[in-house]
Amino acid sequence: MAITKETVVEKIEVVGEFRKIQVGTDTVVKEDGTELSRSRHRHVLAPCTSSKDGDTWTHANTDISGEASVVQAVANAVWTDSVRTAYKAWIEAGSL
Repeated sequence: MAITKETVVEKIEVVGEFRKIQVGTDTVVKEDGTELSRSRHRHVLAPCTSSKDGDTWTHANTDISGEASVVQAVANAVWTDSVRTAYKAWIEAGSL
């Protein structure tokens, strides 16, 4: 009787003008190859993270090193310099 647990990226969606990436990850538990349970976790990635100290904005590209390789590939393809620049300008304009 072997029980296994795996995490699988089941869905990737690129949404909106700033190409936010919605990732659906399933945790699958199996016993002897038969699926016992599956649960979905979703998270969203933006092109950068931003913070403001007084009148000064600081932006950093989102760290995707912990994401699955397929998610990294999508992020690297859609988060162009122009998308990142537009997103930063949108944040600074107070459009949150």
